[in-house]
Amino acid sequence: MRPANHLGMWTLFMREVRRFLRVNMQTVVTPALTAMLYLVIFRYAMGDRHVPGLQVDYFSFLVPGLAMMAMMQNAFANTSSSMIMGKVMGMQIYLLMAPLSAAEVVTAFLAAAVVRAVIVATVFLGVLLPFVQIELLHPWMVAVYGICGSIIMGGLGLIGGMWAKDFDRVAMVTNFVVMPLTFLSGVFYSVKQLPPLWQSINSFNPFFYLTDGFRHGFLGVGDSDPYHSVAVVITTALLTYITCWLLWRRGWRMKE
Repeated sequence: MRPANHLGMWTLFMREVRRFLRVNMQTVVTPALTAMLYLVIFRYAMGDRHVPGLQVDYFSFLVPGLAMMAMMQNAFANTSSSMIMGKVMGMQIYLLMAPLSAAEVVTAFLAAAVVRAVIVATVFLGVLLPFVQIELLHPWMVAVYGICGSIIMGGLGLIGGMWAKDFDRVAMVTNFVVMPLTFLSGVFYSVKQLPPLWQSINSFNPFFYLTDGFRHGFLGVGDSDPYHSVAVVITTALLTYITCWLLWRRGWRMKE
């Protein structure tokens, strides 16, 4: 059995981290600017309105959901863009030949996606927290839902990048899968405001539980029981990791 290549895995991880840090306009400046736009539009447009059924003002309700949305979108973008750039440039074949196991490659990619997601959320919240009254009531819940959500989305980005042949197909996944599920996950509204039919439909949206659990960690309120959802979220993250491992081990669509 080949010994673990920790140095190689760390090198790949640092390559991915340095890659997204080079485009700091996307990872730092853009989240800060987006946060300020949300502040102007929602904080001062909605005023002190409260979310129906929840004892919290609308902007306080909105901020954790927006942070989680930014984490999920950036985790997906990090792995999917790295994969498709490597395929277009013909570089991924060398990664397949490197003395790295499938587990080491997948771990490095997903860890870098988590780091990018955390940086984006930190910048986003750092800009908005002075203007909103929220407390970190359950830090462990914020960490679990945030990290698991980033792993799930990073894994989906890895799979999407392996499947796609060009940037257009990656954009198709982003626009027709990731974006709709994210916006329909209760980021901008309480699911309890929806008609019963749409509440039932939304219960099948995995992004809803990630957003709601992350929000519950800050506010202590939400539309679902976050304690019951933790096991589902962790299991989904593990299944996503295993799926990525199996596909990378086979070299699925990587040699086309």
